[in-house]
Amino acid sequence: MPASVHLVIPCFQESGRIGPFLAELCEVTRELGDVTIRIVEDGSDDPETDRMRAIIAPLREKHPHLLEPLFMPDNLGKGGAVYTGWNMEKDADWLGFVDADGSCSATEVTHLVGRAREQLTPHTALFASRLSQFGKQVHRQWKRRFIGHVFGSLVSTLLHIRIHDSQCGLKLVPRSAYERIAPALRIHGFAFDVELLAALHDAGVPFLEIPIAWFETPGGHVHLIRDSWRMARDVWRIKMNQQRRHA
Repeated sequence: MPASVHLVIPCFQESGRIGPFLAELCEVTRELGDVTIRIVEDGSDDPETDRMRAIIAPLREKHPHLLEPLFMPDNLGKGGAVYTGWNMEKDADWLGFVDADGSCSATEVTHLVGRAREQLTPHTALFASRLSQFGKQVHRQWKRRFIGHVFGSLVSTLLHIRIHDSQCGLKLVPRSAYERIAPALRIHGFAFDVELLAALHDAGVPFLEIPIAWFETPGGHVHLIRDSWRMARDVWRIKMNQQRRHA
């Protein structure tokens, strides 16, 4: 049997963008088999929650592997939503997440799942990467591209981990590895991916960056100065936590 995969889609005010992507993802993962999907709605307001229910309900009737969604009463942050979904799944061989907006296509998700299933025993985390390599097209706002470069430089300089794209919204982690590092994961906001990467690195879990195509979907909100400052602050916190663990 193929390795089982549990995918979490963290959402906050995403009803205007998730519909077509979720429908396509349900179709292609049904063909793969042994993939489950769970929406974690991260504290959106009541009208947004109602819209999300209206999108999810008919898809669940057709696709049993789209599990009962979680509607969080408070906003936990993207990482908090992802980890809440992961913590509910006790059996899957792989735990993953994918952004709700469809910038990463459902086809790219299936490709990453295929790469995971090439491992006879899950041992290497797989991080999708927005690198224009191997014929992959990448279309991103200049602000997001700039922030990505800033993040990459901070991770390399402060954490001594070489990675081109720590923030891409598609990742798969062996469940056994996640269970080992979960107690060390404290950051639930914008930089949770970096803390996840650092914890895997400290635990000796290797990772691979897999280039994917990326076509940015309009509607996201990026503030160049504010988000760059938050990144620097959070990466510094990760470094301090790392040093305390090693003291």
